Amino acid sequence: MMPRCSVQSNDVQLFQSLTGLQQLAETHRFKAWFLDQFGVLHDGKQPYPGAITTLKNLASSGAKMVIISNSSRRSSTTMEKLRSLGFDPSLFVGAITSGELTHQNLQRRDDAWFAALGKSCIHMTWSARGAISLEGLGLQVVENVQDAEFILVHGTEALGLPSGDALPMKLEELESILEQCAAKHIPMVVANPDFVTVEARALRVMPGTLAARYEKLGGEVKWMGKPDKVIYKSAMALAGVDPADSIAVGDSLHHDIKGANAAVIQSVFITAGIHATELGLGSFGDVADTSSVQALASKYDAYPSYVLPAFTW
Repeated sequence: MMPRCSVQSNDVQLFQSLTGLQQLAETHRFKAWFLDQFGVLHDGKQPYPGAITTLKNLASSGAKMVIISNSSRRSSTTMEKLRSLGFDPSLFVGAITSGELTHQNLQRRDDAWFAALGKSCIHMTWSARGAISLEGLGLQVVENVQDAEFILVHGTEALGLPSGDALPMKLEELESILEQCAAKHIPMVVANPDFVTVEARALRVMPGTLAARYEKLGGEVKWMGKPDKVIYKSAMALAGVDPADSIAVGDSLHHDIKGANAAVIQSVFITAGIHATELGLGSFGDVADTSSVQALASKYDAYPSYVLPAFTW
């Protein structure tokens, strides 16, 4: 039986280093596994070596698996993306994305904050990666900040137009629009809290970067996803489990691991993702120095239960 690792201790933050997930999975301690996708299962272009087999083995061990992702896209789109990369969607109980949570809250408006939000928005979205549809939300996309009641951020490549098209823009141009929005004191909803993500072994700027910039300008931001514990609570509800039966797997200390800490669930930190360079890792599967992981965890104030080079069995 593997020793139980605490989420966080008073003085020294402890984690257990693993070479693969088999030993942990075969303890059957966790009924539900909440898996990040980018930086864990794939890099946006192809699966990581061993990821597909590891998922199958994890499913065979009886684990309920839920994708929890800060993707600004809807859950169904995420599952189709996984299918296109060679993953079997039937292995998962489902997927919960920050984009799905955003869509549902904008649609239902049964939360007081969303109910007061208004309908006209500045929409920052994707261009090369594919714009995000706002169909069914009853929103009016505007180009003029003076006409906007809030900002909706799905991407960092373009400004959404009233026609439904997207006008490609540089990050600096979008930040300039945010300065105007901050002067008007309108709130922002960010549908992807990630600052960066891994894409084909490179780091791409994500919507969380714009949201952080807006907060620095004095703007109000509603962060829809990790590290907020709302996405973990939704995953637990979907899987029908309690925190003690749950474990999260991710590559971002600030989002995945800090979020798991907030939700009081165990976590596995994958070092081959967005922190690989910070940890001095040159190749996929390289083992990070324990002291380096410890220092990075302290830097981000996010403490994993387990550390693994990659999502392998």
